Amino acid sequence: MTTHTPEPHPAPSRPVVAIVGRPNVGKSALFNRILGRRLAIVHQECGVTRDRLIAHAEFNGKSFELVDTGGLSEFDRAITPNLLDAETRRQSEVAIEDASVAILVVDVESGVVPLDEEVARLMHRKGIRTVVAINKCDNPDRDTQTAPFERLGFPVFGVSALHNRGVAEMMDEVCAPLPAASPLVTPPVLKVTVVGRPNVGKSSFINRIIRRERVIVSAIPGTTRDSIDIPFSVGSGPTARNYLLTDTAGMRRLGKVDSAVEKYSVFRAEHSIQRADVVILMLDATQGPTAHDKTIANAVIAEQKGCVVVVNKWDLMTHSTQTKYRAALARVVPFLSWVPIVFVSAKDGYNMRQCLETIDLVASHIQTQLPTGILNRTIMHAFERVQPPMLKGKRFKIYYATQLQANPIRLGLFVNDPARLTDTYSEYLIHALRRQFALEGAPIQFILKERPRGEFMPKAAPRRHSRRKE
Repeated sequence: MTTHTPEPHPAPSRPVVAIVGRPNVGKSALFNRILGRRLAIVHQECGVTRDRLIAHAEFNGKSFELVDTGGLSEFDRAITPNLLDAETRRQSEVAIEDASVAILVVDVESGVVPLDEEVARLMHRKGIRTVVAINKCDNPDRDTQTAPFERLGFPVFGVSALHNRGVAEMMDEVCAPLPAASPLVTPPVLKVTVVGRPNVGKSSFINRIIRRERVIVSAIPGTTRDSIDIPFSVGSGPTARNYLLTDTAGMRRLGKVDSAVEKYSVFRAEHSIQRADVVILMLDATQGPTAHDKTIANAVIAEQKGCVVVVNKWDLMTHSTQTKYRAALARVVPFLSWVPIVFVSAKDGYNMRQCLETIDLVASHIQTQLPTGILNRTIMHAFERVQPPMLKGKRFKIYYATQLQANPIRLGLFVNDPARLTDTYSEYLIHALRRQFALEGAPIQFILKERPRGEFMPKAAPRRHSRRKE
């Protein structure tokens, strides 16, 4: 018999409330209800949640980490033939070990089943303060069916996650032993989202970076379903670098997505791109850049995010070179020529330090503030070197440039006619800016403003003349 060594995991900074129970009793629906927003995927399909989801929550002045766990279907067995079930169970065990309070979710329609009793016995054994949420008590008539659950040995509450019945009363009991919320000081956090096709190694990559088995890794496509946020720090104290890593579901072509759960997963991945500062586009070195990699890259570029291309599984490429792969990548996604490429192996750790350094570099680039004087000189020199094409007898002209914002870098250009700027010439100007300011991995966007020549230039301050009093 084999035993699994528990993963090392840092002590949580706030009390932990873990939601546990068997599959399909409504744990994720209750998780979303307590949070007050839809974070976990909710679907009638069994086993939708696999990795544990963690989110900061507050209730009546109490602050805590709320954890949604996968359904426990084979809890006390040392070995399960199903790898995903075993990994889901292990993730739940970690949540239970961390928990200050547990919410054991059961189903009023099913009554008390042996697995409910099994989980309850574990909670008693661990000495964890627990309440029983009897879900699907959608109306007062069902409250009369809650008495049998009292034999689980914990306070019971009839609730409806769907209709928000009884949840506040239950949370009063859950939060009673928790300390009052202290002012939450959140250091600057860099949000890094990892995206790519299924099975390119996103979860393995994140586990390697944080040096623990935080997310489930499997050769089965579609193992990751929710987008999983994982706080991570390098160093300590005021010089620490703080990240929020997000593991996402593999993004297949929507035409090939054949289930509602997978569609939700893809939508969540897209949302994770939208809120990221830097996106890691992960590729599988053994498959080479594909047309769908190009589609995902387009989604990242459309959201104007800092980007790093990470080519995983490089340990398997014994008969190729990075130069050849870069050339192949340039053919498939030429519009990513400004994005840094890092070749890594999540399996053996090759180049992981360089990958983090590249992420930090891109993060600094997207926050760059371009000095107005140098910005204008760079654009005007580029303009003088290569003139834009004539369109219907007239040429595009630039009068003045200024930076409007960072992350992403948006530049305002005062011009004679915005319609005369071609895509090719815009790319030429952006390339000149990247060469001058070293903005690798940072998107640049022009915001064009039409101004007659006499109205755009900053006016010099009027000269003041001193006048003697007579």
